[in-house]
Amino acid sequence: MQFEDVEIENARKLFSGECKFIAAALKANAIPTEECNEIAFAGRSNVGKSSLVNALTNRKTLARTSQTPGRTRQLIFFELIHHITKLRLVDLPGYGFAKAPKKDIQSWTSLTVKYLKGRPSLRTVCLLIDSRRGVGEYDELIMKELDSAAVSWVVILTKSDKLTSEEMINMKEVTNKIISKHPAAFPEIIVTSSLKNNGIPLLRTYLASLS
Repeated sequence: MQFEDVEIENARKLFSGECKFIAAALKANAIPTEECNEIAFAGRSNVGKSSLVNALTNRKTLARTSQTPGRTRQLIFFELIHHITKLRLVDLPGYGFAKAPKKDIQSWTSLTVKYLKGRPSLRTVCLLIDSRRGVGEYDELIMKELDSAAVSWVVILTKSDKLTSEEMINMKEVTNKIISKHPAAFPEIIVTSSLKNNGIPLLRTYLASLS
């Protein structure tokens, strides 16, 4: 994946410009109306979704981070605005583990699936995978859900600073074999580290191209 310098700079301006909180939805009727293209971030609890959103927007506290898996229970909407360009970022609840009542977990999981399957403005889902763990059972289930809903998705390997170069090469090879079996998957993997800012400009530019 390659971009021109002007595309990289325009993406930087979009993500560093005005960014406002739009909504936190626990129920379907709280989801805001569609006004511009949206990018959603999905992944296992504690995979680093909020940290990635903060890194992309070059902010420290835009999206709340927590060491407690499953803390985010809502669909959180943010809107980026730069001149006439608008793009929404949607931080989805984590899946796979949560310290919350079972009924609550089922409720927000159901809401997430409804959102993913019924949102024409949704351009793609960034499916975050912890590079130390690789693709897990719940990740595979989400991949199948996205395929069946014909929702485009791209794998983002997070926390790459925790692996050696050789380990990362092996992880990418294994992950590539998995996503090659899924028709809705973007064919390239984006490797990131929110801590070191690795891969952030590339991901930012790719997402801005979908605005």
